[in-house]
Amino acid sequence: MSDEKNLGDDLNDMLDDAKDGTKKAVEKAGDFADDAKEKAKEFANEAKETASEFADDAKEVFSDGKNVAIIAHITLIGWIIAMVMNNGEKTDLGSFYIRQMLGLLILSFVLWFIPVVGWILNLVLIVFWIMSLIGALGGEKKLTPVLGEHFQNWFKGL
Repeated sequence: MSDEKNLGDDLNDMLDDAKDGTKKAVEKAGDFADDAKEKAKEFANEAKETASEFADDAKEVFSDGKNVAIIAHITLIGWIIAMVMNNGEKTDLGSFYIRQMLGLLILSFVLWFIPVVGWILNLVLIVFWIMSLIGALGGEKKLTPVLGEHFQNWFKGL
């Protein structure tokens, strides 16, 4: 019987040890979960702060209108994109070059239907386009020679 008693005591001791081990494991898991939750909150706050800084930087980059002015020079699709970008928060520089480029695009389209003379004048328009692009890159308002003032008046609604 003493063997049975010793065996029972050993089993009870083992069960007590297992219970203690389980309690310690549960406590460690709880501590680990709390640490993970705290680190996740810190990470989320840092991510929000970084995203906010990025958004502020992006707004600052696009707010000067220079990017809109440059994008307006990149084909008809670029002009449309520039119109959309400038629609929300209009800038003087962006609007200026949107009007200039609309005038150049329409004039170029019309001149393609006039043989020889129109084609030669389109080469002149390419020079005007380059001059306009250089002005946009520099952030300066440079009127297209001859018709630039008219483009500003005709398309002042843009």
